[in-house]
Amino acid sequence: MDASKVDSYVAAKWDDEIVPQLVEYIRIPNKSPMFDADWVKNGYMDEAVTLMERWARAQSIAGMQIEVVRLEGRTPLIFVEIPAAHGGSNDDCVLLYGHLDKQPEMTGWDDDLGPWKPVIKGDRLYGRGGADDGYAIFGSLTAILALQEQQIAHSRCVVLIEACEESGSYDLPAYVDHLAERIGKPSLVVCLDSGCGNYEQLWCTTSLRGLAGGNFTVKVLEEGVHSGDASGVVPSSFRLLRQLLSRLEDEATGKILLDALYAEVPTERMAQAQEAAKVLDTAVFDKFPFLPGMTPMAEDLTELVLNRTWRPALSVTGVDGMPPLASAGNVLRPHTAVKLSLRLPPTLDGKTAGDLVKEVLLRDPPNGAQVTLELEKASSGWNAPAQSPWLTQAIDDASRQYFGQPAMYMGEGGSIPFMGMLGEKFPGAQFMITGVLGPHSNAHGPNEFLHIPMGKRVTACVAHVLAAHHRASQRGETTGVAAVAGGAERGDHGCC
Repeated sequence: MDASKVDSYVAAKWDDEIVPQLVEYIRIPNKSPMFDADWVKNGYMDEAVTLMERWARAQSIAGMQIEVVRLEGRTPLIFVEIPAAHGGSNDDCVLLYGHLDKQPEMTGWDDDLGPWKPVIKGDRLYGRGGADDGYAIFGSLTAILALQEQQIAHSRCVVLIEACEESGSYDLPAYVDHLAERIGKPSLVVCLDSGCGNYEQLWCTTSLRGLAGGNFTVKVLEEGVHSGDASGVVPSSFRLLRQLLSRLEDEATGKILLDALYAEVPTERMAQAQEAAKVLDTAVFDKFPFLPGMTPMAEDLTELVLNRTWRPALSVTGVDGMPPLASAGNVLRPHTAVKLSLRLPPTLDGKTAGDLVKEVLLRDPPNGAQVTLELEKASSGWNAPAQSPWLTQAIDDASRQYFGQPAMYMGEGGSIPFMGMLGEKFPGAQFMITGVLGPHSNAHGPNEFLHIPMGKRVTACVAHVLAAHHRASQRGETTGVAAVAGGAERGDHGCC
């Protein structure tokens, strides 16, 4: 394989087709169903599906079959099947995954930017969803096209693009079961929905945290009352909520107080965290838009990497029961509600963690307050299986070829629901989890952007690994993969 030709082909494809397609995709407010209850009526999801389907059908890949699969009452899924080519095997399979649904708008965008307003500034394409994860179908098919352009062998490939990942992928298990025979037995899973520590080398994700979260409400009154009359007599719902959260989290340090919500960090992951901290240095924390004078939660860089990837952490991501400042009268409010997002270690069982959090927060409420916790998510994380030597070599070779630097490995603090499910269904499969969400790219937040050169290089690296996968398959190094199991329908998948 001529790497320079791959590089040129991929770069031209991105410049001429992929970036213009992503510009149009960013304009579509196809929010995930959790954030758009009327997604069917609004039609934005179908609009995004049509855009990607149309582009995919225009690609000259011999034998490619494309179908938009629609199970009743579920979000659509784009299913692409590409037969082996140029001596590759149809008995082996690579599964490439991505999603097309988006997070909601979020406030704080710069004046010249917006979630549905694509803007190119230098190497960056701003707007919601380009990097998370709209580029996945374009990058996956372009990697295959780059191989076929040079008549390089690859195994059969299946591409799955789902439409409810940001809502927890609750529809995906049903689709995987429905398509089980057509998917087959993937020996390699490639996911382009993850992050990168920098834009100078290929980063592969070794673990993903789980997630337990939902709406936590403390009620003290039937209706609001004059604060001067009631304060000192009626307990504040905010104070009681704060008191209850202190059972879970030390408010002075952010440390989670329940030992059962921790898991031992494997030796290999500890070594990878130390190496990542060494390579990234202060980029471990200064990639975030800290205010002047703000400091991170620890000084030791390795500890920060581990805090982000292997330790539990609580965030309050929403609040209800509080009026805006401009309309906040002197009223003792009847209730306070918050949306909790508790990140969990990758190897901790999500359901067990969710049950524990409910028990801790709901028992013996102070002053007899009415306390509820509606768990929306209780998902387990994922820890990558031991990597085969062929894949380790292929990933490092790809990074050196297209970045000029060795590959790096690090866990991610978010969740990708599909990975845990695939790990269960295909216990013999290898995983290449990578992505373009690097420093300041701000997925889910304001001013989200796609780093275009990173997208090009990641695409070229995927092509390199697909070619290496075929060679490993020829040597019998990708065998021993379990078949698709039934009964995938379950409700314990978290969202990113």
